[in-house]
Amino acid sequence: MSVYPGRGVHGQVVEAIGRSIVTGQEAPGSTLDLDALEITYDVSKTVVREALKVLAAKGLVDARPKRGTFVRPRSEWSLLDPDLLRWQFEAPEGAQMLDDLYEVRIIVEPAGARLAAARRTDEDVALLTATLGAIDDTSGAKEIVEADLAFHRQLLEASHNELLIRMEYIIEIGLRARDLLVHAEGHQDDFLPPHQAVLDAVRDADADGAERAMRELLEQAAKDEQEIKNRGRR
Repeated sequence: MSVYPGRGVHGQVVEAIGRSIVTGQEAPGSTLDLDALEITYDVSKTVVREALKVLAAKGLVDARPKRGTFVRPRSEWSLLDPDLLRWQFEAPEGAQMLDDLYEVRIIVEPAGARLAAARRTDEDVALLTATLGAIDDTSGAKEIVEADLAFHRQLLEASHNELLIRMEYIIEIGLRARDLLVHAEGHQDDFLPPHQAVLDAVRDADADGAERAMRELLEQAAKDEQEIKNRGRR
């Protein structure tokens, strides 16, 4: 089993079974053998049953008399659950998920940047400035990924819209997967300018400029991602 920090043996079983379902190793409609799971993961029946309860709450499995525990159709999964989002980006169709993420981001984040420009506080600006200020020519991919995640999270928080802020959980998981791919491929140099353009517009309370800068940032990010995909097909 892979390590599942902070969640113990129970969490590790949730992680292992959940990933096996989402990545297609356990197909929708297939029956899960609880005795086999107990042996495979070297845990008690109680741990297996508790793990399956968690997965049932996420819409992945169900149990019926005479049929046992089975994998539910993908249409019934809680696809916005943080764990499911993470597992989906690890699945074979993860590339399609990145495309879906872009469509969500291009709808949400320019509007979020517009609101941030209209509502940001001095503290919001200071946080965004510090995040970008921590990046320089010596920063590696890891530092850039963390700064990117922090910047987009802080920008949504600067919108001061509670529901919009919750979108960060959807965006951040996919953004991490996307960033690890893109920045590891040598796109560090083009990180700061588009982000700085968004920050400048937010600082200046320029709602139109913030929305436009964010849209341009996302469009460039999509081009970088497509370039890497094309390179992988050659």
